[in-house]
Amino acid sequence: MIIWKKDSGDVQLKNIDMKRIPRHLAIIMDGNGRWAQQKGLPRSVGHRAGVEALREVVRGSDELGIKYLTVYAFSTENWKRPQSEIGILMSLLKEYIRKELAELHANNVKICIFGQEEDIPKDVLKAYNGACEKTKNNTGLVLNVALNYGSRIEILKAVKEVAQEVQSGALNVQQITEEIFEKHLYTKDCPDPELLVRTSGEMRLSNYLLWQAAYSEIVIVNECWPDFNRASLFETIRIFQNRERRFGGVKEG
Repeated sequence: MIIWKKDSGDVQLKNIDMKRIPRHLAIIMDGNGRWAQQKGLPRSVGHRAGVEALREVVRGSDELGIKYLTVYAFSTENWKRPQSEIGILMSLLKEYIRKELAELHANNVKICIFGQEEDIPKDVLKAYNGACEKTKNNTGLVLNVALNYGSRIEILKAVKEVAQEVQSGALNVQQITEEIFEKHLYTKDCPDPELLVRTSGEMRLSNYLLWQAAYSEIVIVNECWPDFNRASLFETIRIFQNRERRFGGVKEG
């Protein structure tokens, strides 16, 4: 078991303003298969390498003081992949949480999952629910694992739940606000992500946090996810801190 040590003197932290770290970082971990194919390796090797990248990014996020890290582990569209690859992905997801749970818990990480649970294999769901229960009282980094997640389905779910409240008389149509709506999203306990990172150079959201990312700063990284490491993470923070966040306004003067 390893207790992570934060080293503020690390050269990689140079030029990072520790007072302007995003509270919530969301990542689309893309490019595992392409990384492997570029090296003439099976796609499964890329997925396993992606797990190693996640381990380093979780540690780096904690070192930076990021409060919420939300990772796109498996989308509702990923079921279109070959069954053999889906099986490997599910196996790796279960392996990751079982191997890392003790270390994550020791470092005060709180694990949460969200998505359509009914479609997730029972053994995988059991492993993650157990991790969520074990770490529910931790107060450090919140690691949100978006598992069998699709933002359009999430939004439709919220719409239906709000409609049911109106139908039952518990809520008046005129009372519906963004804040009311957001209480029905999976991320109801998290602030919106200030920074959204996507690896592998692809420039799309892929049905990820469509509501929540309305004002996120988006950083596209050309390297595939297995090559994304602690140094890469720190560089995205530097890019974020060089952006001017106006939220539709205009800087005076």
